[in-house]
Amino acid sequence: MTFPTVIALNGTWDLLPVATFQQGAYAADTAAWLKQELPAHWQQHPYFANYAGRMVYRRQFAAPPAAGPTARHWLRINGAFYWSHPYLNGVDLGRNEGYCFAHEHEVTPWLAADNTLLIEVECPYEPDTNQKRMISGLFAHWDAVDPAINPGGLWLPVELISSGPIRIGHVHLSTHTIGDAAAELRFRVTLDSSVATDATLRWIITPLNVGGTVQTIEQPRALAAGTQELAGMLSLRDPQLWWTHDLGDPALYQVRLEVLAGTTLSDVRSFRFGVRTFELRDWVPHLNGRRMFVRGANYPPTDMRLATVTAEQCAADLRLAVDCNMNMLRVCSHIGHPALLDAADEAGVLIWQDLPFQWLYRRDVLPEAERQTRQIVQQHGNHPSIALWCMHNEPIYSADPRNHSRIEQLRSYVSVFAWSWNRDRLDTHLQQVVRRLDPTRPAVRSSGEFGVPLLRDGTDAHFYYGWYPIYGSLRQWAGFIRALPDSIRFVSEFGAQSFPNAAQSARFMPAEIDAIDWDLLARRHAFQPDVMANWIDWRAARSLDELAELSQAYQIQVNRYYIDRLRFHKYRPTGGVLMFMLHDAAPAVSWSVVDYWREPKRSYAALRTAFSAQYLFSLVEDETAHIGEPLTIPIYLINDARHAAEVAVIAQLNGPAGELLARIERDYTLPADSMALEIERLRLTPTSAGEYRLLLTWQTAAGGEQTNLYTVAVTSGS
Repeated sequence: MTFPTVIALNGTWDLLPVATFQQGAYAADTAAWLKQELPAHWQQHPYFANYAGRMVYRRQFAAPPAAGPTARHWLRINGAFYWSHPYLNGVDLGRNEGYCFAHEHEVTPWLAADNTLLIEVECPYEPDTNQKRMISGLFAHWDAVDPAINPGGLWLPVELISSGPIRIGHVHLSTHTIGDAAAELRFRVTLDSSVATDATLRWIITPLNVGGTVQTIEQPRALAAGTQELAGMLSLRDPQLWWTHDLGDPALYQVRLEVLAGTTLSDVRSFRFGVRTFELRDWVPHLNGRRMFVRGANYPPTDMRLATVTAEQCAADLRLAVDCNMNMLRVCSHIGHPALLDAADEAGVLIWQDLPFQWLYRRDVLPEAERQTRQIVQQHGNHPSIALWCMHNEPIYSADPRNHSRIEQLRSYVSVFAWSWNRDRLDTHLQQVVRRLDPTRPAVRSSGEFGVPLLRDGTDAHFYYGWYPIYGSLRQWAGFIRALPDSIRFVSEFGAQSFPNAAQSARFMPAEIDAIDWDLLARRHAFQPDVMANWIDWRAARSLDELAELSQAYQIQVNRYYIDRLRFHKYRPTGGVLMFMLHDAAPAVSWSVVDYWREPKRSYAALRTAFSAQYLFSLVEDETAHIGEPLTIPIYLINDARHAAEVAVIAQLNGPAGELLARIERDYTLPADSMALEIERLRLTPTSAGEYRLLLTWQTAAGGEQTNLYTVAVTSGS
């Protein structure tokens, strides 16, 4: 046998729901067991569509061919929601916890010619979501998905792996320094050797999507028996750098680490790698030392049924992001399917990677939280697309959006601005752990952490002015950021809900609006009807078409309001903007600009315009005015590209009757990565009531025309 070999135990498994586990001892009666094709979630089985709790999985398999006295065999459970406990031929292999990294057990002594594998899997609902114990992020507690969805099950393959006497554990490779002739890479490798032996680490580094030669580096080592960590440096000649798609090419290498026991290959680990550095300098991103402005969105699970996700789906989602002029996605409050990071590596899109912590947890979770954090960083840390780690999303009291009582508001305010065990103890500790494990990436303590003078600086900001009443109107946000300009150093959430397009909405609600069960939409499909009613009269809509048009128009207004002002503040102090959110992970009425079936809403096209590398915009501070009151309308032009840009601009102001009031037509050469440049300031004193329209049109050398339309409603009242 040539090592290593991998046997995927996919296919038909037996499964049995139980009230209590029986330590691997279950009746063999086949009539009591059902069948399911794995990997899968148990709710994909028609009999368990609404099930949560405990499930036993069973599979028979034959041992691999005999491989000699030094062969070792490993059972690898790549993904199980949430607790898993395997038994091989009646032998207890130990209980595992954590859904988003692999669990591996050596099974060499217990492997027989014919084998029975039992895996007990538990994924219950937690009744108190502000005192959670399970570390599963938004899968356990989120307001943008059906709360009845339970992800329990074996969602990634179970594998039997055979190796020689030395087994490779974690491999972590990072960029230490970059020079013109060579890049210095730092590595850490965990090895498990059954014997004391001389070994060789053989690194084979192959360019994937760029030119260059294959480089092989061999390093002899003397190993003791048992588990040990090796560390050192590699020199990569003529390095090609990984860039985001808007700054260059995402150069990738295939790294193959072979471990030889003596002269015999014992184990192999392969992964893709990119040479790059990433820093946040006062929240302004720098990729490979070059300053850049981040434009992007929050990315929920590709699908709430992670087991159904494919590499093709992930690649398609990354194309949606790239086509929308995004250079970063925030994988919000979860670890996604492994194919997602592969797709981001290839597409040249940075990933803000949250750990799977969402809102509040019990205090006794700390030791397990540290263990899982180590596993996540070690297993996923080689992806060049991961720009930073964030420990926790909003470690605050999660108020019920339907409850606007003063008590609910007070509990939220206290958790935001006073001391919080989740933020100040749990997240601070995890941040220190991550900084030691991966010093090459920023480690953000928690997302949405407001700064409090004399207490803490805060982190990135979440703003829901214009949506949740507890925040207030968009106009109130403008006043807030004038008072606290540091609060917009990096804004990673904002938005408003909208309905999918009518035909898509009709896939999960009646096509006739009078037949819609609004309470059901609120309970099962994330809709927040009372919140939406604060801003638009959605109940007046007479069809799904009207409802989609009305809600998407407001979503466009909210998104552009934030983006215009944050782009105006580019580098003064804003380093990035991430709206909430790209798509739906299940059928929903939500903050997404692309629905669950990946049909874009109108708000997707508007977002693509607002995220254009060259962008023409205005800051209309008040969209209502009165006759006789002077109006000042500034017009700005900005360039985020790494090269200078030629831009042809037309600005046209029309009165209520369509009469032309002003027209400007000019050409500009913008420097590379420019901040917002004021190119004109229109002044107007309205003499008649009605809607005044400012149409901004621009063209670049690359071709294509884009427009922005701003309106001001003028009334005769005082």
